[in-house]
Amino acid sequence: MTTALARPELPLVFTCAGEELLGILHPPGKGARVRGVLIVVGGPQYRVGSHRQFVLLARALAAQGYPAMRFDYRGMGDSGGGLRDFEGADEDIGAAIEAFFHACPGMSEVVLWGLCDAASAAASLAYRDERIAGLVLLNPWVRTEAGEARTQLRHYYLTRLREPEFWRRLLTFRWNPLRSLAEVAGAVRRLASPSAGDGTSSVAGQALPERMRAGLERFAGPVLVLLSGRDLTAREFEDTVAASSRWRAWMDRDRVTIQRFPEADHTFSRAAWRAEVEAATCEWLGRW
Repeated sequence: MTTALARPELPLVFTCAGEELLGILHPPGKGARVRGVLIVVGGPQYRVGSHRQFVLLARALAAQGYPAMRFDYRGMGDSGGGLRDFEGADEDIGAAIEAFFHACPGMSEVVLWGLCDAASAAASLAYRDERIAGLVLLNPWVRTEAGEARTQLRHYYLTRLREPEFWRRLLTFRWNPLRSLAEVAGAVRRLASPSAGDGTSSVAGQALPERMRAGLERFAGPVLVLLSGRDLTAREFEDTVAASSRWRAWMDRDRVTIQRFPEADHTFSRAAWRAEVEAATCEWLGRW
C-alpha cells in the first residue's frame, strides 16, 4: 500500500477545557471521501505512535482518500494541561472530533481508530455521538487484576513450558527458576485473592470490561477488531469474551469483523505487520 503524501499535512491547535491541544491533519487528495478517521492515541504516548505507526497509518488513509487526524491528549506530547489516562480522555476525544469536522467541512462522519487503551476509550464513548460511524479496535485493553493473572498463567508461563528455548536455557543454567516460580506464585495469589477484584473503577461503578461491552452494545455502527497473535493484551481480551455470554453475543453480531495477525506483537513493530493493519483498515472502510 502506498503511503505517499496526498496533500501537505497541517497542524491543528484546538482547545479542551481551557487547554491547547495539538493535532495533525492529513487531508486527502483527489477523490476525498466523506468518512474520516480519527486516530486515538493509547497511552502513555504521543501522536506519532510506536514505530511511527500512527503517522504511517494516517498517510496510508489519506492516500486512499480518507481524511485522517491524530492528536495529543492533554498532558502528552505538545498539548497543554495535566497528564491523564484513557479513563479521563472523553473530553479530549470530543474536542478532537469537533476540530476534525471544523477542518474538514466536506466530512460527514468519522471512524475512531485506537490501539490498546485508546480502543477501550473509543469503545466506551462512541455511542454518545451520532457522527461516529464506526470503530477500529486493535488489541483492546480490558485489564483487570484477576484477568491479568489468568492471562499470565495460561498464555505465558504454560506456553513457555512447550518452547524448546525454555528447556535449553534451563539445561544451560541461563534461566533462574526461583525467580520464575516466585512470579508464578504471585500470579496465583493475585488470582485467588478476594481483593484482586474485577477491575471495578469509580467510573460508573463498573469493571472496565463491562463498561466497554455496555458501550459497544449501544453503538450501532460497524466495528473492526484486530488482534495480535503474540500479545497478552489480546489474549486477555479473548479470554474475557470467552468467559462472558454477552461479550460473545456482541462479537457474533454481523456488524463486528474480527481479523487476527498470528505473528504480530502488541504494537505491530515490524513494517510488514503495520502494512497489514493499514491494508485491513482501508479494506474494511471501503466495504460500507
